[in-house]
Parts: sequence; C-alpha cells; structure tokens
Amino acid sequence: MINWFGRNKPEHPLADSRKVNELVASLPTHDGVQALEEIAKWLDTMSGAGDLTMDPRFRNLDLLDAASSKHEHAVMQEYLGKQRQKKSYEQRLWMSAHGLWLKLGDGYLQCLQQYDDGEGVSAQSTGSLPVIVGRAMRALRQQLKWVLLRYGAVEPRIWEGMARLYQYAESKSFADEAIAIFPGSSGSGTIKQEYLKALMLFASSTESLQPASQDLAVRLVAHFGKHFVLEDGPYVGCTHWVDLAAPKAPVRMVSDIPDLPTVCFIGAGEGLHSLEQLRAHIAYTRSLPDGLDLGDQYDLDMLLSLLKHLEQDWAGKTQSRRFERRKVATRITVVPGLHEILRMLEFANNDSLDFTILQAAESWIVEDMSDGGYGAVIPSVAGDWVEVGSLIGVEGETFRDWRIGVIRRVTRHAQQQRVGVQTLGNAPEVLGLESRGKDAPLDLKALRAKFGTLELQNEFVESLRAKAGSPATKP
Repeated sequence: MINWFGRNKPEHPLADSRKVNELVASLPTHDGVQALEEIAKWLDTMSGAGDLTMDPRFRNLDLLDAASSKHEHAVMQEYLGKQRQKKSYEQRLWMSAHGLWLKLGDGYLQCLQQYDDGEGVSAQSTGSLPVIVGRAMRALRQQLKWVLLRYGAVEPRIWEGMARLYQYAESKSFADEAIAIFPGSSGSGTIKQEYLKALMLFASSTESLQPASQDLAVRLVAHFGKHFVLEDGPYVGCTHWVDLAAPKAPVRMVSDIPDLPTVCFIGAGEGLHSLEQLRAHIAYTRSLPDGLDLGDQYDLDMLLSLLKHLEQDWAGKTQSRRFERRKVATRITVVPGLHEILRMLEFANNDSLDFTILQAAESWIVEDMSDGGYGAVIPSVAGDWVEVGSLIGVEGETFRDWRIGVIRRVTRHAQQQRVGVQTLGNAPEVLGLESRGKDAPLDLKALRAKFGTLELQNEFVESLRAKAGSPATKP
C-alpha cells in the first residue's frame, strides 16, 4: 500500500459541497489573484476534513478545480504581460497560481490515499480512479510549469510524485487508457502522455526561453504530447532517460546510463517530424494551421525561433547545459540607487520580517548573462529612473545573495528599452562606522582594498564622506 503523504490523516471539520458551491458563486470575477488565493484556502479547509470520504472529496475538488480555470488563465496572462511589475506583485501572481496547483495536487493525492486505505470506497470511486490519477499528474505538471516560468529549481517531490503516479497507473493497468481528465477533447489523454508532457517540457531547455516563449512551449508540448514515446529500452530517436526507482529530472543520452530494469527512455517520437512540418507551414503561409491554439502572447517570428529551438532539443542536438552560459533567460530582482541597496543588504543580513522594504524592488527578465554582467529588455514606464550610470542592486532567482551593478547602456525602442548592466561586486557587505570627529580622516586605502572596483569605491567613498560627521552610521 502506498503512503502518498507519509503523515497521519488530518482531523478537522468538514466543508460540505453546498458550502463549496456557495463559495464558488461568491468568487471575485475581476481579481484572479484573490480568487485563486480564496480557492487555495478552501482546499486547505477541505484537506483538514478527516471525516470526508473519497466520493464527496472528489466532487468538491472537481468543483474547485473547474472554478479555478479561468482565474488561473487570467493570472498567467498578467504574469506574461508586457508591463514592468513590482517584485512584490510579481511574486504574489506566481504564488497564487503555484499555490493553487500545490493544494489541488495534495487534494487528489488525498483521494488516492483514501482509496488505498479502503475508506468509503464505492463503485463510483473505483470508476473515478484513473481520472483522479490523471488530475494529480496534471497538477504536478502545472507546478513544474510555474517553477520553470520563474527559472527556479524543480523540487525532487515533483519528479518523485509523477513517477509514483505513473507506476501506480501501470500497476492498475490503466496507464495507456484514454480518459477524459477534464470534459472536452483538450482534456483527454492517457496517464503516460501526461507524464511524458512533463518530461519533454523539461527536456526542452526552457531555462533559455523568455516567459512568453515558455508558455508557447507548454502549449506545443501539450499539442504534440500524443506522439511522445516512453520505452523500457533505448530506441532510435530517444534523447533522454529516467530511472523510475530514483526519479529525477530527465537526463540526456550522453550521460552514463545505469543498467537497471527501472530505467525508461523517452523522446519526441513522431512529434519531431510534426514539429518540423509545423515550422515549414508557418514559414511558408505566415499563419497557424487549423486546430492549433497558441493563445495571443506571441508573434510569428518569435514562434518560428521557438520552433527551431524545440527541434534542436527534441532531436537531441542541444549542447549539455553546463556549456550554455551566454544566452539565458532568468529573473532578477532589481532595486535602484545606493540608499535602496543598503536597505536591502540590511534586510538580508538581519532576517527582517518587514517586507514593505521590497516596495521599491522590480522584477526584470534577463536575456543574456556573462561573468561581467547582464543584458535585459524591460518595458519603459512613466517617470522611469533607468538611465546610464544608475547604480542598482541585483538578486537572482538562482543565486540568493545581493550583487552591485551599474547600468552602462540603455537603448530605447517604442515602449521597450534594452539595458546593459555591469556587475561591480558579487559579495557586498554592510560595515558599521563610528565617527571619531571631524578631523579624523577616512581610511580610503582600506576602503578601496575592501570594495575592489573603482566604480563601487567611488559610490561608497562619496557616501561615507557625506556621513563622516554623523555618529554611528551604517552604510
């Protein structure tokens, strides 16, 4: 018997289906973030209803899952929007959507735990089992999508959960069974296909794609998912492998492959040929074929570039990630000016819980990176502070310390501007200084040795000169 949670059954009051229907009807219609946050709270309440059997739990999950769809779509469109967002709001958008899928996934796993424990199992429960597994797999795949959109590290539990669900479906003999995971043709598929969509999305090197291109990649992976292949042994065209006994992210075939019965091999299969045909059709006709829904967050040139990128990955021609260092896409948190940099450094060092300090922070998306800095394309805003020579603090999604930089290049085109940032220091420190009187000189030699580069020295030295007469100053 599988223990899906590894913890005891919760014991909290029950939220019945009538209450869920009332709450769904009261959801805000024009605030997707608030709607998702409220749904997540209800899912929390329901997860604590220890006396709720499998059938009503699944009915309630179904109601909340369906109610969240349009709101999650609205949040995604806002997250991909062209407006420059404050870091605090960008984080709230992300957390509302990712948190929803986290709670939904836990809810479906709770249903499976009850089924395995034999709690209130009926003929209806048994008939719903493939759909519940499919939705649990889909919830984990959606969590993966949102983590990749943020250029974050994928938690091991996501790979472990999907592998266990696939093995569970295989043990019940419905992994290859076509099921209506959700009503309508777009929600139909198999458990194996759902698993392969997640594996092939990660295998598509989304870390080098801008968020809008990532969204297109998700849609294309879903569109071609029926062609993807997962086999017990290596075959012509397979590009990656996974070990179901020790599930991790898919690994390229160039790596050493363990000779184990739990190792599976994956690839795009006929999806690669179909993708090549799609690129040729778009390049020739400058239009999409019927039946392909890619939303409206793209232009054809961007789409053609993405299709070429996917062709390389799906054909196994992409270089190993450790060589992909120049053309990247990642989020960075940016604060303007020395004053805000000092505030952020103190905030980081003191483990403060006063998150209002983040109000000045912005979220930028970098398109290239080197050892000496970043290149980013950001929207222009009214009264923009961005200009050549601006000192900024930078914190990345992949490195959790603050760095100092200066804007060296700004090129404006229509509503966008291309920004070049030179990093001046990778490990800034906050020093406590005490005045010894007006006649006590600053030890500029020691400060220059401490701060290293000329630009950073000048910024700090000038600020220290101005503060030299003030007692107990913390720069």
